[in-house]
Formats: sequence, structure tokens, C-alpha cells
Amino acid sequence: MLSNDLSRGEIAQKYKIVRPLENQTKNRHNSIRGVDCSMIIFPPNADILSPIDDHIFKTLLTHPDAKPVLIDVLSSSINRNITDATVRNNELPVSDDNEKGERFDVNCIIDHKDQADVEMHGSHIQELDDAHTSFINKCMYYLTDLHSSQPSKGKKYHELARTYQITFCNYTIYSQRKDYITRASMRAEDGAQITDQINFILIELSKLDEILKKPVDKLTPLEMWSIFFKFAPDVKRRDIVNKVIAEKEELRMASTLLMEISQDEHQRAKYRSRRMFETDKFHNEATIEERSMLKVARIMKADNEPYEKIMRYTGLIIAEIEKL
Repeated sequence: MLSNDLSRGEIAQKYKIVRPLENQTKNRHNSIRGVDCSMIIFPPNADILSPIDDHIFKTLLTHPDAKPVLIDVLSSSINRNITDATVRNNELPVSDDNEKGERFDVNCIIDHKDQADVEMHGSHIQELDDAHTSFINKCMYYLTDLHSSQPSKGKKYHELARTYQITFCNYTIYSQRKDYITRASMRAEDGAQITDQINFILIELSKLDEILKKPVDKLTPLEMWSIFFKFAPDVKRRDIVNKVIAEKEELRMASTLLMEISQDEHQRAKYRSRRMFETDKFHNEATIEERSMLKVARIMKADNEPYEKIMRYTGLIIAEIEKL
């Protein structure tokens, strides 16, 4: 349910969520399933599901009645006016939830030629260093794989499509950079662009503090989308999210669809299942790591290694080592 205090009908009346009469003409660019998007805001206590969930993110971008949402997200991210986008992998397979890269990315053709892959990265992936090498290498792998997978037979090289990998990430990758967006292509040492054929775009949703201080009418479209994706479920940020929604028709469409998804008990059950899966996975991985450190500490203690050395190698404190 959207609220513990209001019924669905009361919410519709209070917040002017109206359904046109059947004999009225429905405009697919400002309504979803007959709901007028022009008046949508999130109620103060509404329990809204998070667009950072990759399943919900893909639903928002691939819903058949919300094509302008995808076009606007692409235009804002690429920083180019896009007039059309066609999704190539619209179906959500029912296989393993862990197959994230194949399951929840949005692969599309833009303006009948170029291609883009859009994904939401909400959960940390395992890293062996603080430079997020695995994350960056994964993005580069899928970017170049998508670019090289386009049919080349019968094409001249100058006819090959430009490829964009657009990744929204809920945690910080480039801690040394203050900007929340990184746009990268192949460049020479002096910064001159060599080619715009392959393009990497990273939006770090963990870096929005300064953006939140800006007046809403001064926000860029990408800043608006970033605030919406990051803070839609946050009741403490509900005021700024609603102001952002009111500024842009495509955001009103996305908020309409997100409210509809949030009302769907089946969708909520699936959302809870995914959160439980991720929590259990994190717990199991952390437990395995802890057991490994305890095993190393026992061996080092049996070899009479100094406690300081055991602490340095395992992260354990003296009290924990003494119990071994």
C-alpha cells in the first residue's frame, strides 16, 4: 500500500490522480494506463519502491507507455538530443536473479543507428583493491563487447554505430573526482578526442550533496533524473523529489509508473525477495571471510607469532585472539 493512512481512492482524490472517461482521447505522452501524469506527486508518507533496484529501474525505462522516459534519460546522459529509442532486450527472463548483466540492463538502438546499454548498479561487486578495478573492467568489457557485436558484413567501417555504456552507480567509484558524472571516450595524451565510436558514461549517485543545494529550476535534466532515482523512496527528501517531478513531463511519467509498481503487492513481494537474496549473500560472504581470518589467526598464534602481527594480518583485536 502507498500509505497506512489513506486508501488508494483517497490518495487519487487527494493528489488529483484522475482517470479520464473511456470516450476521451488518451495521450500516450502524458498518461500511463489512463492515469493523468500531469498531476502526479508522491504523497508524504508513501512507501515508494527504489528505482535503484535494477528490476524496477528496467521496468521504468522499458514500459511500452513510457518511451519518452527512456528517450529523455538517454538524451540527458549522452548530452545529445535523441528523437527515438528502441529496446532490444525488453523481456525480463525468469532465470537466475544473479545474472545481472544479462537480465537487467537496457540495450537499445537510438535514432535508428547508434546503440546504448543502460544499467543501474545498486550493489557492490567484489573487489581486490580500492581502485574498483573489477567494476571498471566489467564496464569496459561490456562496452567493447557491445560495439564489436554489431553486424559488419556488407557495411563500410564509417557506417558502424557509435556505442554508449551508461551506468548509474549507487556508490562511489572515482573518489578523487568531485563531479558526479564521468564521460569518457578514446583520447590522446593531450586530451584530443581520437574517436567517438565507444563512449563510457558513469553517473555516481553517491555524489549528489552539492546538487541538492541548487534551486530546482537550475538543475540539469540529468541532475533531476539522478535525484529521482536516488531519493524517490526517501520520505525525508520527498519535497525536493516532488519539486523535481513537477519540472519535467518525463519525470511525471516515471513517477506515475513507479507509484503503480509500488502499489502492486506482487511487485513488492519480488522486491523483498531480491533484498533478502542480497542480504543473505552479503552475510554468507562476510561469514566466509571472517572464518578465513580466524583460521589464519589460529595458525599464526600456534606458531607463536606476536599479537601485533596477527592483528595486522587479520584485523582481529587482542581479546578475539586470546579466545582462539
